[in-house]
Amino acid sequence: MFKRILIANRGEIAVRVIRACRELGVESVAIYSDADRAALHVREADYAVGVGPAPASESYLKTERIIEAATKTGAEAIHPGYGFFSENAGFATAVEKSGLVFIGPSPAAIRKMGDKVEARKVMATAGVPVVPGSPGTLAGEAEVRAAAARIGYPIMLKAAAGGGGKGLRFVEKEAELPSAMRAVGGEAKSSFGDARLYVEKFLSRPRHIEFQVLADRAGKTVQVFERECSIQRRHQKVVEESPSPFITPAMRRAMGEVAIKAAQAVGYFSAGTIEFLADADRNFYFLEMNTRIQVEHPITEMVTGVDLVKAQIEVAAGAPLPFSQQDLSQRGWAVECRIYAEDPAAGFAPAPGRIDTLRWPSGPGVRNDAGVYAGAEVPVFYDPMISKLAVWGRDRAEAIARMRRALGEFVIAGELTTNLDFHRWLMRHPLFLRGDYDTNFIEQEYHPRARAGTSGGDGKPDQDDNDREFIAAMLAVAAAAQNPGNGRGAEAAGAGRGAARAGSAWKTLGRLDVLRR
Repeated sequence: MFKRILIANRGEIAVRVIRACRELGVESVAIYSDADRAALHVREADYAVGVGPAPASESYLKTERIIEAATKTGAEAIHPGYGFFSENAGFATAVEKSGLVFIGPSPAAIRKMGDKVEARKVMATAGVPVVPGSPGTLAGEAEVRAAAARIGYPIMLKAAAGGGGKGLRFVEKEAELPSAMRAVGGEAKSSFGDARLYVEKFLSRPRHIEFQVLADRAGKTVQVFERECSIQRRHQKVVEESPSPFITPAMRRAMGEVAIKAAQAVGYFSAGTIEFLADADRNFYFLEMNTRIQVEHPITEMVTGVDLVKAQIEVAAGAPLPFSQQDLSQRGWAVECRIYAEDPAAGFAPAPGRIDTLRWPSGPGVRNDAGVYAGAEVPVFYDPMISKLAVWGRDRAEAIARMRRALGEFVIAGELTTNLDFHRWLMRHPLFLRGDYDTNFIEQEYHPRARAGTSGGDGKPDQDDNDREFIAAMLAVAAAAQNPGNGRGAEAAGAGRGAARAGSAWKTLGRLDVLRR
């Protein structure tokens, strides 16, 4: 086992890796930009090294500075987390050339799966089902038009080097193609330095379902079951759950077998994720492979008991997987909400700033992976994630009820705006409660027309609804105070909401006011 590991990342994933290191008896080294000098991951690590100014391009994306920091502190390996250099074959190669261990797959596997078109070819050759689309990249508008006409509209126009929801557009008809090409090409060039495009058929009511895989250097590969990731905004995940409420046991077995086949096709080791799209008829197709740990890995850990980050580190150190496929199973249900400093009413635009007041939820079955604290700043330079709130329940109903409770306990206030109210709305939506949703859910449901009678014009709970909640809660407290011998008074007066309890009306008003903010 390594004695010291440098984490080439920041925020909650850096804290998560530090915790795994601590449990393994491994020392941790944090890196930080000028904007992150007082960040939580810097406070938690055994050592910390500054790597440059606030912009990521001048700090977290400076290969030579990161390797220098690792060498200077005596680190033996580098964990990339997710984002930044986690899927960069050039960085992985540089780490290995410097004599350090890259905690992840081989540079060759990263390279093969990083190019979406090449990944499709590899998967098709391996017998993995892929979404119908162009056989390779397309040069110019004429080739794109021809491919789209052959496949049939609607289509998805994608960047060959895309990922993380960037570099793709939905194109419903031919007239929209020129503007979509300009948008995708420009975004792909600026984000990935690669403007190549390809086309895929758009699937009806698609579900985004991914399978976690683990493999050691000896080639032993297992799948650690699925995560449902269909609640998305701008093609980026917001809520995940495991198991998926959509797939059947037979479909789960088939998708798991395909996930293992896909990983083995590129000689994969470490933790990785095979992502699929499934249509309304439960046909599933390979979408892409993420050659890193995923943001949503906690829910897999909660339902399987497998520590994926520790497994990554152990495999990188040369250890074999300590379990086989038959040793793995799913137990209960887990749901994760990504808590961001963003404004859902403004199209989920980032809204970072200083955190003045912060109270984390806790209690049975609640896990909160966070990278901030009261008084910390959510910087404008990076992804505005605050934390990942995950809960476990014996079944889906209990997990959702527990998430509602945890979201109700979550208090954060300051100069920022968060998406907490969005998650509270979602956890009560009838379609979500039934598991009847797809990747278009937010676009279709978090909208004034779709919520007539239950929302205002901005897609948020109507002020009258909030006022009724306040009045009902205050009446419930008053009723309970007047009739303390009746233990059911508050619940009855609260119309079954369970929002109020006997006690001080002013205290209840204060708590509700904090939640409203």
